[in-house]
Amino acid sequence: MIDYPAQNQRAMKNIIDCKNIQKTYGAGDTATVVLKGVTFSVKEGEFVAIMGPSGSGKSTLMHIIGCLDTPTGGEYLIDGRDVSKLSDDELADIRREKIGFVFQAFNLLPRTTVLRNVSLPLIYEGVEKTKREGIAERALADSAFPQKFWYHHSNQLSGGMMQRVAIARSLVNNPALILADEPTGNLDSKTGETVLGTFQNLNEKQGKTIVLITHERYVAEHADRIIHILDGKIVQEESNGVHQRKATINV
Repeated sequence: MIDYPAQNQRAMKNIIDCKNIQKTYGAGDTATVVLKGVTFSVKEGEFVAIMGPSGSGKSTLMHIIGCLDTPTGGEYLIDGRDVSKLSDDELADIRREKIGFVFQAFNLLPRTTVLRNVSLPLIYEGVEKTKREGIAERALADSAFPQKFWYHHSNQLSGGMMQRVAIARSLVNNPALILADEPTGNLDSKTGETVLGTFQNLNEKQGKTIVLITHERYVAEHADRIIHILDGKIVQEESNGVHQRKATINV
């Protein structure tokens, strides 16, 4: 199990602060307003789902939260830092050091072993082989990935197993935030439950902050809090509570 002492010992504070976030693409008669004053925050250790139908603005919001895009209005702070005041290099550093991304499409190298796929961010960081493999092994254990498959190529795995590899990869830099974009979108419901159980275990046992983007109610119900977005606005927030949300699946 990966040790996260610095994160666990900090007082609960906001890791995400979105204040009147607006996003417009284009200008003049062709302008499209996608986000219309979105305000919310996420505290360290929370598991939050942002839920909405296609075209609601949730993907655009995900890109802003992940520092892949910037708002055209309002203010976004991640871990207390105002994104609008950061250079491209500083934004890249935040994406690399503070955010672990998990995508619907897995984004694994197909003819590469599971262990090497998970190690890739550390290879780019120049971490020596023995150390990076040890970190990758602990991340795979934390994501409930069976050890007997560590040296299989990713294209030999099921969809659910590939997604758990992607989750492990998101952990190796010990990010402050895991951002999951429709992580069960390519999975059947049973496999999706296993993957969602992995997220719940990371949140409950490791204290990881997770923001999950989804259009599915059953997926959102695994989170502690659900933020509903529609037509670029937050229309409702609801709290599941630890004892009300769906039970963690043993994986």
